[in-house]
Amino acid sequence: MTEIASPAPSAQIRTAVSETRRLTATSVLESVFARMFEGLVYPQIWEDPVADMAALGLAPDEHVICIASGGCNMMSYLTAGPGSVTAVDLSPAHVALGRLKLAAARALPDHAAFHDFFARADRRENVARYDELIAPVLDAESRAWWAGRGPLRRRRIEMFARGFYRHGALGRFIGTLHGITRLAGVDFRPLLQAESLEAQAAFFDARIAPLFEKRLVRGLAAQRASLFGLGIPPAQYDKLAADGAGSVLPVLRERTRRLMCDFPIRENYFAWQAFARHYDQRPGGALPPYLQAGQFETLREAAHRGSIVNRSLTDQLAGMLAGSLDAYVLLDAQDWMSDAQLNALWAEIDRTAAPGARVLFRTGGTPDILPGRVSPSILDRWHYDSEASATAFAADRSAIYGGVHLYRRTA
Repeated sequence: MTEIASPAPSAQIRTAVSETRRLTATSVLESVFARMFEGLVYPQIWEDPVADMAALGLAPDEHVICIASGGCNMMSYLTAGPGSVTAVDLSPAHVALGRLKLAAARALPDHAAFHDFFARADRRENVARYDELIAPVLDAESRAWWAGRGPLRRRRIEMFARGFYRHGALGRFIGTLHGITRLAGVDFRPLLQAESLEAQAAFFDARIAPLFEKRLVRGLAAQRASLFGLGIPPAQYDKLAADGAGSVLPVLRERTRRLMCDFPIRENYFAWQAFARHYDQRPGGALPPYLQAGQFETLREAAHRGSIVNRSLTDQLAGMLAGSLDAYVLLDAQDWMSDAQLNALWAEIDRTAAPGARVLFRTGGTPDILPGRVSPSILDRWHYDSEASATAFAADRSAIYGGVHLYRRTA
C-alpha cells in the first residue's frame, strides 16, 4: 500500500472543511478543527456497519470505496466477501490505524490475539505482539507513525496497552463528558446492566434528561467548538442547530436518548463505548462484525483485498476506471462540502459507478442535502431510495445522525 503523492494533509483538511478564505471567527474555528484532524480523532468509527451492509446489500466480489475514519467499517465490509474495499482518509493517523488493522488480521495467530488487540486494547502483550508479528508486515510509513512519540514520550503503539479507546479526540471528548456526569453524581452501571428498553428509558429520564437543563451543559453546547471531539466542524454544527430551531441542545438530547434507549444495551457496542468507555467484555457482548470470533477467518482471508490511502475521496476517484465501483460509503463528509466540492465529488461518483451502484451517506441534520445543490444532469441518473434510507436510519445503533441516505444508479 504505497502512499499517493498529494498536498500536505493539513492543507487538504483545511480545504475540506473551509467555507471561506476570509479571516473570520468561523475560519479560525475551521483552522483549529483541521489541525485536530492531523492527529487521531476516531479510535472507533461512529457509524453502524451492520446497517450499512444491509442497506447496500453488498454482494460477493463487488468493489467498495469508503472513507476510513477509525477503520472499523472498512474491516467489517471485508467480512461480506467483496472483491475489494478501498478506504481513503485525510488524517495520517486514521490511515496508519486502518493499515494496522489490515496487517494485524494477516499477522496475528488467532482470534484471541486479534480480540485482545482491538476489542480489549488494554494489554501489555499487545505491544510485544505488534513488535514481533505486526510491524514486520506493516508498511514503513505506518511503522513510523506508530513508532512516533505522544505527549508523554511513549510510542503511539503503547495506546493499545493503556486503553486505546480512551485516546484520540473522540476518546478525550467522551472522557470529558464522563467528568461532567460524575460531577452530577451519575453512575452508568445501572444502564449497562439494564435488562429491558423500559429500564434504559427510565434511567435516561431520571438521570440524564435533567442534565440538559443545567447551565454548564447549556453553555458548553452553545459553543460551536464544543462538538469538535465528535468530529463536527462549524458547518455541520450549524446544520444540527437548524434541526433544533437554532440550538443544538434539543438535538443532542434526542440523539443521546436514542443511543441510550432505542436499542438493547447488550446489543449496542456504541452505547458501551459511550457509557463504559470500552466494549462489553461479557460472553456474547456486542462487537463490530470484524471483531466477532465467527468472522475472523473470513476477515483474515479477505484482508489482502483492503487498502487505505491518504488522499481525498474525490482525488482517489479521479484516478479510478469508469464503471469500476459498486458501492460508495461517504459517512457524513458531504456536510462539510461547498456546492462546488459536492459537484466535483458526484461527477467522479457518476463516472466510476457500475450499473446498479449504490451510494450511502449520513447527515448531521435530517434532510437529504443533495437536491438543489448537485447538478440535475448528474443527480437525475440516481434514484433516492426513501424506504431503504428510513430502514437504515432506524437500524443505525450509533444514533447520532439526523439521517441515513441511500441512492441507486438508474441510468
